[in-house]
Amino acid sequence: MTGAERKRATSRALPLDALRGLAMVWMTVYHFCFDLNHFGLIRQDFYFDPVWTWQRTGIVSLFLIAAGMGQALAVQAGQRWPRFWRRWAQVAGCALLVTLGSWWMFPHSWISFGVLHGMAVMLLITRWALLRGLSGAWPWLWGALLVAAGPLGSAWLQANAGAHPALAAALDSRWLNWLGWVTHKPPTEDFVPLLPWLGVMWWGVGAAQLLRAHAPGWLAQPVGRAGGALAWLGRWSLSYYMLHQPVLIGALTAWAAWGR
Repeated sequence: MTGAERKRATSRALPLDALRGLAMVWMTVYHFCFDLNHFGLIRQDFYFDPVWTWQRTGIVSLFLIAAGMGQALAVQAGQRWPRFWRRWAQVAGCALLVTLGSWWMFPHSWISFGVLHGMAVMLLITRWALLRGLSGAWPWLWGALLVAAGPLGSAWLQANAGAHPALAAALDSRWLNWLGWVTHKPPTEDFVPLLPWLGVMWWGVGAAQLLRAHAPGWLAQPVGRAGGALAWLGRWSLSYYMLHQPVLIGALTAWAAWGR
């Protein structure tokens, strides 16, 4: 490991990595249950039962809050564009792989704008806004406005779809439903549109700024043995995200074949 690499490793915000790792563990448990349901081993409604839909909301929120915090800290630390673009290309490339994989497994409900697609777009917007000096109370205010804009815009569109059928059809299409103003949730296995989720990422920006101003030592504190394991997982979150479902599905497929 070079001196620069050691400096990057020791300067990481371990509590933030642990928070991201916690989201990964929660997501794994959720996806394992989803896969059990897909294989017919349990019977649950993952699309309408609040027990599962609220968990999904919590997991995605935790991911985006951590991403917003990470981007705020990176901009403050002076992260240069080449390093940002390398990471962004990894996220965008993995989003494309998710689309291709979901099209193969769920041809009628493939993922065109899931969490990685949304994160790729939101990271661009967030970095652009931060570099132009949005700080203080603005992240909280913008976050609240964006979170509210999603359901309010969709409610207006639903109420006026009859009067504006072309607009409703355009916003419901895969070409524009990523904005978040839709008359109904599209038939897809993962949907994380810009509205309201960009607002959640901005709450993460606000959380990082709040910690930096009032508890700067929190982000540098040790996290203990269990927290260290979570932090390690959070540090490799993208790789883990891409591998965990193929491993789970492959294991369940092998188990089902062995059972037969």
